[in-house]
Amino acid sequence: MSKTPRIPIPPEVRKYVFERDRYHCQSCGKTNTEANLNVDHIIPLARGGKNDLSNLQTLCSTCNQRKRDRLDPRFKRYFDL
Repeated sequence: MSKTPRIPIPPEVRKYVFERDRYHCQSCGKTNTEANLNVDHIIPLARGGKNDLSNLQTLCSTCNQRKRDRLDPRFKRYFDL
């Protein structure tokens, strides 16, 4: 498995992901009024994840820092890991 190069996420893509996820952290459920939200790769780039919309999610800063470059076991059923 090779690492996917990191590219900047365009502002319009970030906005789309936040709107799609209704401005809620996909891990703990906090909203943008409760926490600082980030766009995160479900399958980390370091683990071969892609830079496409289906691999992006909204996470609060706390959950994003906790996840780091690990795989979230809740998504294993959706991806061939």
